[in-house]
Amino acid sequence: MKVYTKEIKVRTHERFELIDITDPVEEAVRESGVRNGIALVFATHATAAVIANEHEQGLIEDIKNKVAEFTEPGSSKWRHNMIDDNAHAHIGSALFGQERIFPVVNGRLVRGVWQNIFLLEMDGPRHERRVIVTVLGE
Repeated sequence: MKVYTKEIKVRTHERFELIDITDPVEEAVRESGVRNGIALVFATHATAAVIANEHEQGLIEDIKNKVAEFTEPGSSKWRHNMIDDNAHAHIGSALFGQERIFPVVNGRLVRGVWQNIFLLEMDGPRHERRVIVTVLGE
């Protein structure tokens, strides 16, 4: 079995942002030489998540707005905000997940027609966010 790992680095510019990382993830799958297996896409942060969805600007704005509404940044009810004003981002990361797993079939990442891969930033802007792609298979 082959195991290939690649790190993707991105910079974020907004508190809530979706960064499309589909191309570098697909590039990692190609570089891996794995024909059939899985690709794990993992954000190494407790205040970000990885999601799969359509890359359409209206939907991107809808997702950012709903995530902010759902996680309630700046809420006085979050105890973690007494230490650091980002409890909402930790909660969002825990609920939305820091990882996604995709099948690799015939050397290609399998995703739906409307599924791109995004880093969901919830505590930006950040100079550097890291996403690890690990491809396993044969």
